[in-house]
Amino acid sequence: MRKKGCPMGNQVSWKERISYGLGDTASNLVFQMITLYLMFFYTDVYGLNVAAVGTLFLVARIIDAFDSPIIGVLIDRTHTRWGKSRPYFLWLAVPFGLVAVLTFMTPDLSETGKIVYAYATYITLGILYAAINLPLTSLLPSMTGNSQERTVVNSVRMIGGQLGGLIVSIGALPLVAAFGQGNQQQGFLWTMILFASIAVVFFFITFANTRERVQTASSRQAVPFKESVKALKGNLPWWLLLFINVFFWVAFTSKGQSAVFFLKYNLGREDLVPLVNSLNVLMLVGIALMPAMARRMGKRNTALLGIIIGAVSQLIMYAGAVASSIPVLVGAVILGNIGIGFTAGLMYAMLADTVDYGEWKSGVRAQGLLTASSSFGVKFGMGIGGAIAAWVLALGHYAPNQKQTASGLAAIQFNFVWIPFICFLLCAVLYAFYKLDEVEEKMIGELEGRR
Repeated sequence: MRKKGCPMGNQVSWKERISYGLGDTASNLVFQMITLYLMFFYTDVYGLNVAAVGTLFLVARIIDAFDSPIIGVLIDRTHTRWGKSRPYFLWLAVPFGLVAVLTFMTPDLSETGKIVYAYATYITLGILYAAINLPLTSLLPSMTGNSQERTVVNSVRMIGGQLGGLIVSIGALPLVAAFGQGNQQQGFLWTMILFASIAVVFFFITFANTRERVQTASSRQAVPFKESVKALKGNLPWWLLLFINVFFWVAFTSKGQSAVFFLKYNLGREDLVPLVNSLNVLMLVGIALMPAMARRMGKRNTALLGIIIGAVSQLIMYAGAVASSIPVLVGAVILGNIGIGFTAGLMYAMLADTVDYGEWKSGVRAQGLLTASSSFGVKFGMGIGGAIAAWVLALGHYAPNQKQTASGLAAIQFNFVWIPFICFLLCAVLYAFYKLDEVEEKMIGELEGRR
């Protein structure tokens, strides 16, 4: 006997769920290398000026962020025998892997030449990341029309993503040391070659084993841009999630990129970097608990609880830093990762619901354009977060591979503790205005009737 509101055919097999999750594993094998180590790679390995790196992050991400709506429109206009979203995994897996490797190459160029090379590879990688990761998000509302099933499928995706992040967190620096044998430039290059190769294979698996089931008149044909934008009219939940996504990734990027600096310079414990980064896997605890909590509390309340826990963990982290207490610091990281797991685990599922909301309000199902906000938020947030973090280091007179001044240590601490805290509070305020949960049952019922 099927559940009310869960039409036959909306159940997704475990083979398909896992294959979908491997797409995010593939994305994170590259994405987490960028998030955790690219600033360190650029400053301490490739020798770029820290202020120049900050400008690079901002300019590259602003330019790059605006490709997301374009890619979203392209997805809406794509019409192949494989569907709208799946073909991009087949077409772009190899180019994405190649450019990821080029980003971590260190050609012997002048200082200006290095900056130009960094701009070219970083911007290109960002465009390809959007073009292959955005279809992963736009695929979700087409896999099943049932909201709870989407939550489960998205949980598997997030677990897959965390697996990729865990591999990078635990394995990256040891692999750099093993491959480089004292040469970090070679070590980072071969580590990226390994991760990119695995990512290409996983994207092919995602393409082969997923299906697009939810069919509407607009999903069976190319949707013109002027029709797509109708799905944004009155879609307040989408606008709220857009800004939440930006603030979330400002926080995540600032904290992630500053961790290696904070542990190396503020605490003098660079050996703890793999441990602290590997604790990101505890987001899986929050992700695993999230579907049951969302059923009882609602998606919005579960996500709001997670972001509040994340903010509180930053305050505990500050107390640990002041006391130079590693146990308190590690405990705060554990608490924060579990809480953020609630929020991160729901972000894409809630975004998929806004696709339904746009269709319900406007009659237009523009899954490509609407889910483009995820990629826009990730990249715009990463750009702002990375730029602010780098500029704060520059203002604090950070000097690579040297003992830091008091201002340098304060700058690193601000990036690691206070930028995420402020952004989490802003996310909490925005979640308070998200009301889609209150009309979800009525919305789904009416959409099923139309289909």
